[in-house]
Amino acid sequence: MGKRLSDILRRDVAGDCEISGVTADSRKVKPGFLFAALPGAKADGAAFAAQAAEAGAAAVIAGQPIAGLSVPVIEVADPRRAYALAAAAFWGAQPPTCVAVTGTNGKTSVAAFCRQIFNSAGRRAASMGTLGVRATGPGLDEQLTPPGLTTPDAADVAELLAKLVELEVTHLALEASSHGIDQRRLDGVTLKAAGFLNLTQDHLDYHGTMTAYRSAKLRLFESLLPRGATAVLNADSDAFPAFAAAAVQAGQGLITVGEAGETLRLERRELQPDGQRLTLSFDGRLYNLRLPLAGAFQASNALVAAGLCLAAGESVETVMAGLERLQGAPGRLQRVGSGPRGGEAYVDYAHTPDGLETVL
Repeated sequence: MGKRLSDILRRDVAGDCEISGVTADSRKVKPGFLFAALPGAKADGAAFAAQAAEAGAAAVIAGQPIAGLSVPVIEVADPRRAYALAAAAFWGAQPPTCVAVTGTNGKTSVAAFCRQIFNSAGRRAASMGTLGVRATGPGLDEQLTPPGLTTPDAADVAELLAKLVELEVTHLALEASSHGIDQRRLDGVTLKAAGFLNLTQDHLDYHGTMTAYRSAKLRLFESLLPRGATAVLNADSDAFPAFAAAAVQAGQGLITVGEAGETLRLERRELQPDGQRLTLSFDGRLYNLRLPLAGAFQASNALVAAGLCLAAGESVETVMAGLERLQGAPGRLQRVGSGPRGGEAYVDYAHTPDGLETVL
C-alpha cells in the first residue's frame, strides 16, 4: 500500500512523493518511508534523520530545519501530533466507534468492561492497553499484541486499528495514559466518547508536578475528544469539577456517574460474597443488578464503562445486562479462591499509594 505525501499530510509539499510506511524509529525505516524526527527525553530524532535518509526515507517530519539531507524536510510546530495524524492518514481505517478512558487507576478494567459490554450487544469489539490488544465477539477471540505499554507508539496504534478493521471489529475501548496523551500517541484516533476515572499521585518522575500530570489528562477532553462527542465523568472524584469544566468548554455532552452522578447514579451498594448488588438510577428508572466483582472502586469502574457504552449508542437494557456478566481484568482484584472457613483470596495490581489504600 502507498499514499502520496501530500495526501498523508493534507497539505501541498515540495517534492511530493509516494510513501510506503510511517515510523519514528530510524531502525525501522525502509525505502519510501516517512520518518518522524521526534524530540525525546534521551535523544533527539533529528540526530537520526541522516541515517533514516540513507536507509531510504522519502521525507522527514521535524520540528526544526535539518541541514544536509537529500530528502524533503517538512517542518511542523508539533512533530509528535503531525506524526500521529500522518500515521492515521497512512493506515486509514479504524473502527467506527472508538472510546477512550483516562485516570490514575482503573483504566485497564474499564477498557475490558467496555469490550465485554459491546460483546454482550452482539458486536465485535477490542480493548487496547496494558494487557495488550484483545479482540472478541461473535466468532472472534484474538490477542493481537502481548501485555506492554498502556498506549503504544502512534504509528503502532494506527496500524493496529487498521488490523482491527480487517477483523471486522466495530467497537474499540482504549486506555489513554498520561504519557500517551502528552506524547500525542492517540491524536490520530477519532473518538466518540472519553471517560475520566480519578486523579491521584502517579508518574511524577515523568510529569514533575501534579499540575502537569492533571494537565496531560485534561488534554484528552480539551484537544482530542471532538466537539459534540460525549465526556463520561466519575462525579465522585475530587478532580471532577476540573474535567467537567474542560468538557463543557470544549463543547462536549456530559454523562456523569457515581454516587454524585446526575446521569447514572449509584443509589445503593450491597456487598455479597461473590460480588455486590447495585441499585442504579438512569432516566427516571431504577435498575437493580448483581455486579460479579468485588470492591467499591470496581463499581465505580463499571459505571464509567457503562456510561461510555451508553455514549457509544448502546441501549440501557443492553448495558445493564452486560454489567451482570462482567469478568474482571486479570490481576485487577482477581478472586483466586476461598478458604475452608470462608476466607477470600484476591490478586491485585495496585502499585500507587491510592491504589493500595483503595484495595485494602
